[in-house]
Amino acid sequence: MIPPAAPPTPRGSPRPWWETRAFVVAMVLLAAVPLLYPPIPPLVDLLGHMGRYRVMLDGNAPSLSALYHFQWALMGNLGVDLAVYPLAKLIGLEPAVKLVVIAIPMVTVAGMLWVAREVHHRLPPTVMFALPLAYGHHFLFGFVNYSLSVGLALLAFGLWLRLGRHRRYRLRAALFVPISVLIWLCHAFGWGMLGLLVFSAEFVRAHDDGRSWWRSVLRATGQSLILALPLILMLAWREGAGGQTADWFNFSNKMFSLRTVLRDRWIMWDRLSFLLEILIVIFAVVYPRLTLSRMLTFTTIVLAVTFVLLPRIIFGSAYADMRLMPFVLAMALLAIRFRRDTDLKVGWVLASVALAFVLARTASVTWSLKLASDEYDRQLTALDHMPVGAKVVSLVGLGCTKDASWPMWRNAHLGGLVVVRKLGFSNDHWDVEGAKLLTVIYDQAGAFRYDPSNLVVPNRCPARWARPIDLPLRTIPRQAFDYLWLINPPAHDPKLVAGMQKVWGLPDGSALYRIPKQGVTPAP
Repeated sequence: MIPPAAPPTPRGSPRPWWETRAFVVAMVLLAAVPLLYPPIPPLVDLLGHMGRYRVMLDGNAPSLSALYHFQWALMGNLGVDLAVYPLAKLIGLEPAVKLVVIAIPMVTVAGMLWVAREVHHRLPPTVMFALPLAYGHHFLFGFVNYSLSVGLALLAFGLWLRLGRHRRYRLRAALFVPISVLIWLCHAFGWGMLGLLVFSAEFVRAHDDGRSWWRSVLRATGQSLILALPLILMLAWREGAGGQTADWFNFSNKMFSLRTVLRDRWIMWDRLSFLLEILIVIFAVVYPRLTLSRMLTFTTIVLAVTFVLLPRIIFGSAYADMRLMPFVLAMALLAIRFRRDTDLKVGWVLASVALAFVLARTASVTWSLKLASDEYDRQLTALDHMPVGAKVVSLVGLGCTKDASWPMWRNAHLGGLVVVRKLGFSNDHWDVEGAKLLTVIYDQAGAFRYDPSNLVVPNRCPARWARPIDLPLRTIPRQAFDYLWLINPPAHDPKLVAGMQKVWGLPDGSALYRIPKQGVTPAP
């Protein structure tokens, strides 16, 4: 049987450095470091979201109102939109986005540390191994609403545990009704994760109090109902909204989601980092001086089962199961503690290795985002050759195989900056039924109104996530667009850009072509 956590360290007694408040502050501040250099956080989907934010703020501009329609709606996917809206009016859109996005990993790290502190009554030296997951695949992919909601859910879970430890149940109930609504508004998946965390904690607490298994389930369910108000909002949102839910039990994709938990740029380093985290969990299981918290072990199991059961697409949102995987691993790492009081000698070794790891991951992500930001600077010089209101069709080249395209597709939505800075048209927004605030009303764009019309792969590539480049080049409705923007394009038939005027280019093949309007027909 796993022994209970050691009691809290008495006030005034000396603590190892990883248990101090200064350490907590340092870790939260460290989480901001990778995003300090880039003017625009180079997260894959974020640039497309920024296009939506521009329409949200300036949709009445003539060049935008003819292309897009923005309409606020009550839905569980509004987190960063709601944060950016007032802030951008004060400091501008791009600085507002940067500040909000920097806050997300900081909130996530603070939540992890609070949960660990409440569960173990102190911070184990191994807690640092979980912190790099704040920059997991889900965040670097640019799922910013989801990432914000999960960061807030972790903070809320820490508060839930603290109020429960002090038996402030009425206060907890009063606070968590609005907290649950706030997190749901950020993203429904974050609210769902909070429900799973609360259920798991209350189940273990009830069972530790001597209740049977089924009575513990009833107790945990009853406590979780405090978070149920967003169910009414969910029903109102989804009524008649549609949105596909599909791709159940795709275990090949789930295994890929597992391997890509720390996916960034360098495949060997990212996979070795993931392997190290797995080995740390295994080490905690077999090493006699370490153990796993019952509460967080059960939480890990609940999240893992949920990951297996979730489909890849929920309500039209892709990668639903993948988003959960970093936090399955994070909970397993946060569960590690000493079996009895902290063994300082072993603790120093573990803390030193963990600190080296978190610093190494922070350094690699910082350098990776710096490289991506510099690439943005080069590519975005193309905007200097476009007038305000330009209608641009962008085609971004991706790798052919999953391993070849391991580096995050950070240029995939670079076209969104056409909307942000030129108040023009870009073909990389999303058409997610029932979950979108922005609608493209520029019908002349045809099949090039929405993502993934912006993504291309080499010809004869079997990949299903994008089209071979020659196909869209043949079918672009030239009369609908002013410019064709090729970004890191694979090799293509030069005849397909015949009649266009090249006005900008880079050595990697990226190019901007002006599309003449009179007497031009699509290439055969």
